[in-house]
Amino acid sequence: MRHPISESAALILVDVQPDFMPGGSLACHEGDAIVPGIRHLLETRAFRHVVATQDWHPAGHISFASSHPGREPFDRIPLYGHAQTLWPDHCVQDTPGAALHPALDLSRLDKVVRKGSDPRVDSYSGFRENYGPHGTRPNTELAEWLRARGVDELYVCGLARDVCVLWTVQDAVSLGFKTRLLWELTRPVTPDADIATRARLDQLEVEVLESLALAA
Repeated sequence: MRHPISESAALILVDVQPDFMPGGSLACHEGDAIVPGIRHLLETRAFRHVVATQDWHPAGHISFASSHPGREPFDRIPLYGHAQTLWPDHCVQDTPGAALHPALDLSRLDKVVRKGSDPRVDSYSGFRENYGPHGTRPNTELAEWLRARGVDELYVCGLARDVCVLWTVQDAVSLGFKTRLLWELTRPVTPDADIATRARLDQLEVEVLESLALAA
């Protein structure tokens, strides 16, 4: 059954960057497998609005294990009252791994939202930074930009399914956007997380679709 796309819908590409793909410093499981499908989806021009998020960290970012002597990547530490996963250095500003994937036609993008630029605060969601030193999650410009264009439905894909994609979806729902996930156009850091991710999507009542079902 074909799924129609309304004029008020936007496509959100989450962190489609080389550092999250095989050979990158924080490679997701089969992360590069999503690129052909996303490229095809952009070529169909099915969406009136397309937004990409881009992890964009300064060197020495607080989320990097290298910024915490004695710690290793994927260790967890308390930070601002919340658990913080420490990551390998990744998506450092102006490095090739931080670029949006060159196989995508970037001219199809209406907006790029860079996140994680504050050296003190990690950032998974395209809508809000993680908790910072003031105990809040600062907003990005994404929600305001979408609403200014009459967008009320979102189709989300990208990397990683169990981290930045999931956080983006959760925030989209909490902000009142009708949200759908294009499952095969996402990949996790590790497939072990998929069961928990699907359970959370069910809780949020987020519809999971295949991109081939979309109809302009």
